[in-house]
Amino acid sequence: MPSTPRRPYAPRLARQERREQLLDAALAVIERKGYGGVSIEAIAREAEVTRPVVYSAFDGLGPLLHALLDRQERRALGELLAAVPAELGDQDPDAFLVESIRRLIGAVRDDPATWRPILTGGADTPAVVEERIARDRELVRTRVESLLAVGLARRGGPDIDAAVASHAVMGAAEHFGRLLVQDPNRLDPERIVATVEALLAALRRGPVE
Repeated sequence: MPSTPRRPYAPRLARQERREQLLDAALAVIERKGYGGVSIEAIAREAEVTRPVVYSAFDGLGPLLHALLDRQERRALGELLAAVPAELGDQDPDAFLVESIRRLIGAVRDDPATWRPILTGGADTPAVVEERIARDRELVRTRVESLLAVGLARRGGPDIDAAVASHAVMGAAEHFGRLLVQDPNRLDPERIVATVEALLAALRRGPVE
């Protein structure tokens, strides 16, 4: 009777290193199969360890996924808030906006594994994940609204409702973010930046007489 092949021996890691390894493995499974494909067995296979190794680091699938959600939220929100600071300072508002867009594009392109589940979602996305995404989105949107209000006043218009504009900005950002993670070669990010710069320049000139 043929023997069942054994998995490779998992080298001993410090507890925090093992937890990070397993969180990375869970994220890889979610990227390929969605949340519906996540299980202790699937994570163990991805990390090339045994199920007991997973249970030695986490008390079960629920705690592991909560830890993953906490980690990915910290990463994504940290990148967002760094790209969209709370205050405009003494910067030119147009230059500030262009730089924020460049930083956001860079964040998504450099870490698609973090952003793909956030931007693309799916029918199997757990409610707790959707709730956190919505909460963080609103946090960023209110910051965008505040910055727009200050920037519009500083540049002397145009007369735009900052709250409404902030929703439009978020919608556009999420649309292009999805393009970056789903089809990164479809649209050169510099085209996005150049278009924003052209629109801002047109707004400064005002309507043609």
